[in-house]
Amino acid sequence: MKSESTPKPSLLWFDLTRNRSSEELIELFRPACDCRMAKEPSLSEKEVAPPPDMICMHYDRPDMRGLNLLLEIKHKLPSIPIAMFTVQHSEELAVWAMRSRVWEYMVLPLSSAEIRRFLHALKQLYDLRHSSGSSGKTLQIEHGPSLPDSIRLTTEHQKHQALSDVLLYIEQNFRENIDQKELAKRCGMTTFRFSRLFKEVHGLGFMDYILSKRMDSAKNLLDNSQMPITSIGYEVGFKDPSYFARAFKQFTGSSPSEFRQRRRSAEPLKEEQELEQTLSQVIDSLPLRIEGR
Repeated sequence: MKSESTPKPSLLWFDLTRNRSSEELIELFRPACDCRMAKEPSLSEKEVAPPPDMICMHYDRPDMRGLNLLLEIKHKLPSIPIAMFTVQHSEELAVWAMRSRVWEYMVLPLSSAEIRRFLHALKQLYDLRHSSGSSGKTLQIEHGPSLPDSIRLTTEHQKHQALSDVLLYIEQNFRENIDQKELAKRCGMTTFRFSRLFKEVHGLGFMDYILSKRMDSAKNLLDNSQMPITSIGYEVGFKDPSYFARAFKQFTGSSPSEFRQRRRSAEPLKEEQELEQTLSQVIDSLPLRIEGR
């Protein structure tokens, strides 16, 4: 018996590059798709017969003529999705593409992961368009976010992303002398911008954040160790015990010794209250007995 080859999605390509370089890009998709190139960078009935599953438009630097062609195709063939491949990328161009209802916006060069994602979504689209039993059903096409990360991420997310490595460094080194200028340099920022962004994201200035980390560590050691207070000051990053005592009192409202004493004196009282509550519960659970005369 003669075996039939598995049908593939069909792509119609428009080469709108200045050096006509689309053939190299098309080769990436030939193994999984039936690709054909439009003979002219213009729309004609012959080019779209038979109708492709997708129209791919390849730009290096989009100009007005090339973008107008995309709008013309979208207007005349609204049922055929369009994928836009471009070397030049800007936020304005990406927003324009999305408003023009481009199905996929791809910035070149493509990574292997981007190609796989595109082909997976294209296969879903192909199955939907060619399925005889799909009438009346809705299929969620998983073509994913079309915008690159620089556009897709919110401003707030980008701020946190810029400081994520810094926070890990602080977590590991807050006991040491940390140079804010050096950290700003790591993030590619001036010290002023780094300081302003840090406070905007975390609600605390850089030095106040370091101080809060040290104080939290000191409180933990005062609660859960027998270390002398002077040693605790050195342990959390203070080189002067008297400065540690003053800073701790300003931060917590009590000296290190008062903090330790108050917390430890409260522990027996808490234990007594818990014991009294337990006994009360036991007594309440006993059955009431009435003695006869």
